[in-house]
Amino acid sequence: MPLHHAVLALLTRRPNHGYELKARFEEAVGPQWGGLNIGHLYQILERLVRDGYVSRSQVTQTDRPDKNLYTLTEAGEAELRSWATTAWVRVGGFRDELFLKLLGAVALGPQALATLIESQRQTYLSELAGLAQQRRAHADEPLVAVLIDAAIAHTKADLGLLDSAEQHLGPLATAQSAQAPERSPSRVRDDADEAPRGRAG
Repeated sequence: MPLHHAVLALLTRRPNHGYELKARFEEAVGPQWGGLNIGHLYQILERLVRDGYVSRSQVTQTDRPDKNLYTLTEAGEAELRSWATTAWVRVGGFRDELFLKLLGAVALGPQALATLIESQRQTYLSELAGLAQQRRAHADEPLVAVLIDAAIAHTKADLGLLDSAEQHLGPLATAQSAQAPERSPSRVRDDADEAPRGRAG
């Protein structure tokens, strides 16, 4: 539950209420991660309170409604330390829609594969240009900079994958195309003529 632990990390410095945590999270990780839904955040906080990792107190305000203040507990700090000092292990595989697109393009033949690869290459190059611009804009924010660097490295690796796909899948797409049965216009009409017709009446 990485978001739960990220909230614990934000609470190590000082207690916060929900909207402060949302703003601090989005400031810490920057645009590469995306926003944090406030409703989801409050669900996370409720679970952390229930698990004893965070305590909740109410702060009275004269000009606004009272607010809940969340504080990291000793159990919460121990949980954060255990999570933050152990290696991350990928458990979800490498699912990516690109692999399914490659499957479809190979089935359609070498021209479709070449079209997909070139289109995807231009998309990745455009992403790299945007990431480089973001990297310059966030050069003085270390955590955000590291996250953008990771995105840049990942996108460069994706570009390398396209070269590999072109090399390894090109012959397969050609073979698939050669094995595909030819369907002439007359055969398509014959198939339609042979289709079952409903009975009148």
